[in-house]
Amino acid sequence: MNLPDKSFAMVQTGVRTLEPRDLPIPDIDADSALLKLEACGICGSDYEQYEGLLRTPVPVVPGHEPLGTIARIGDRAAARWGVDVGDRVAVETMISCRHCLRCLGGSYHLCEDRKIYSYIPTTDAPGLWGGYSQYMYLHPNSVVHRMSAELPAELAVIFNPLGAGFRWAVEMPETQPGETVVILGPGQRGLASVIACREVGAGTIIVTGLAADADKLALARVFGADHTIDVENENVVHRVKELTNGAGADVVVDVSSYATQPVVDSLSLVRPGGRVVLAGVKGFKAVEGFVSDLVVLKEIRILGAIGVTATGYRSAIRLLESGRVPIEKMHTHNFALSDADLAIRTLAREVPNDESIHSCLLPEH
Repeated sequence: MNLPDKSFAMVQTGVRTLEPRDLPIPDIDADSALLKLEACGICGSDYEQYEGLLRTPVPVVPGHEPLGTIARIGDRAAARWGVDVGDRVAVETMISCRHCLRCLGGSYHLCEDRKIYSYIPTTDAPGLWGGYSQYMYLHPNSVVHRMSAELPAELAVIFNPLGAGFRWAVEMPETQPGETVVILGPGQRGLASVIACREVGAGTIIVTGLAADADKLALARVFGADHTIDVENENVVHRVKELTNGAGADVVVDVSSYATQPVVDSLSLVRPGGRVVLAGVKGFKAVEGFVSDLVVLKEIRILGAIGVTATGYRSAIRLLESGRVPIEKMHTHNFALSDADLAIRTLAREVPNDESIHSCLLPEH
């Protein structure tokens, strides 16, 4: 395949500053590859990077949810990944070392020397990192997953949030058929958690949100939530107790961003012996009102969740390829790559009279 010499990319050069640039497309060796981007998903951590909250190096190409086709690949990489030129792949965001104790113990997402594609500066060779680009370099230690070419790119790229739903709401808390699950936050990962829990046969699914989340809460019901709660107009603890006949939930998953009250509430929402998964980041704020005695007296198991691993991605991809769920209802916006700034601000509710649930960038070719 003949490739251009350069790739158009949106490069973050400072806080809330994205600049269009043409970056050189590098050569590859036998162990690496080049990806031609079809789409790159946008999520809350993109906004945190844009705002400078993550303090990532600059200049950098953001974008950690890349989907595309193999444009060029080395022989050993093709054999190792089981893919070839023209194959569509979903790319895991994290590059692990494969040798540290955490990697060898199976927790490669917690690698002691892990790198995130979208946080590697363009000054690090070969420079073409991150998904806000037409092309992207694939490191030899990448993890890729083949995907059907039949799905529209804007739906196939939902593999990332849906994978989070399977890992955070099902795998980590070991959610069982018939159990009651409360999901705090109706964003794309909250909705993905609803889908994942419904897939494994959860008995009752309850989703909470703000008054401004009315459309997202309605969508949660479409995806299988049994009940939704507007926390600004209802007492969430009393309502969950009422819906569970006083027992509380088997599993509580917090995927809300910045707000710390859901963490406090989770201890009252979960039943004795239940599980709480904390996956929504809070900007390193302390949690006021957190009563640790409730953890002790109720023997609550609290799990922190960061990122998605291969099993979650595979579950997500299988479900997307099956077509069983109307996942298109979650996708609200396509943006041109050059409109990355607008895409991030729309997600953050900074654009008047417009709000996205799931959105993605579609590179211009």
